[in-house]
Amino acid sequence: METVLVTGAGGYIGSNAAEYFVRAGYRVIGTVRNRVAERLTRLGIETAKIDLAEAEGLPRLFDGKIDYVVHIAARASDTGRDEWFRKANYETVKSLAAAAMERGVKRFVHLSTADVYGLRDFNGESEDELEFDETAANPYPKYKILSEKWLAANLPRERFSCVRPCVVYGRGDTSITPRTVAYLKNSPLAFHFGKWRGRNRWPLAHVENVCRTLHAAMILPEAGGEGVTVLDSRRVTVGEYYRELAAEFLPGKRLRECCIPMWAIRPVARLSTFLSRNRDKPLFDPTLYALDTVSHNLDFSNRRMLAWFAKAGLEEFRHDTYR
Repeated sequence: METVLVTGAGGYIGSNAAEYFVRAGYRVIGTVRNRVAERLTRLGIETAKIDLAEAEGLPRLFDGKIDYVVHIAARASDTGRDEWFRKANYETVKSLAAAAMERGVKRFVHLSTADVYGLRDFNGESEDELEFDETAANPYPKYKILSEKWLAANLPRERFSCVRPCVVYGRGDTSITPRTVAYLKNSPLAFHFGKWRGRNRWPLAHVENVCRTLHAAMILPEAGGEGVTVLDSRRVTVGEYYRELAAEFLPGKRLRECCIPMWAIRPVARLSTFLSRNRDKPLFDPTLYALDTVSHNLDFSNRRMLAWFAKAGLEEFRHDTYR
């Protein structure tokens, strides 16, 4: 039985990935920082309590035979200090990948983000057509880009791959779904910003599709040295997303929508970003980063994801709930 080391197994995506790989027949070791979820121990997932930012402790993760590393642990937020992201999302990647290569790991799979392409209007471009947004100022995509570049420059192509999910949702979501539901619950109106007026694509990626893509990226020879966008085939606009969430989580609430020009909201977003610069979460929405996300048409191609699924004998997961 091959062994997969899943970092960040105590988190949302990491816990789903750890459970997925157990179901797929792998022995799974998951890193956690603090509390070990009962869900993991019940499934027989071995856990290692470790702070991945402490490089000197990383070698002990490889005391036993590790066949693959799926690196999910990261700082994911649209606010926070640059140095926080550099340490968690860049320095840790370098240290962990180097340790994995020294110990003969077959492939290092890095969970990145589709935000490496930038926040602008897209029109179905594929990975072959897209480039990194070298102007990225927000530390979240900035250090994901730098990590991907470091892996490409320092690891053999066949021994790494990068998975770039869009907006992840699904079972156990502790991020975007509860944040949006809280916004819809407390706001008298659902606001749309800019020219798209809520008709722009909201790029959803179900957590199960993220797990399946991680699996394909781990085992397929053609995935070596490549990046892949994770995006559900079902096209959902921002307006549709708000209405679907309200129907599922706020039944009976009459959702009224309103459109605001960018010039009117950008000063508010700039203030939110400034006041939240030393916080893990924004003081209030929208931040500049969140504003650029919801006001652009993030319409990528998922052809590579589907092609990898077919080659790995996997099928796309189709959602019927946001829970």
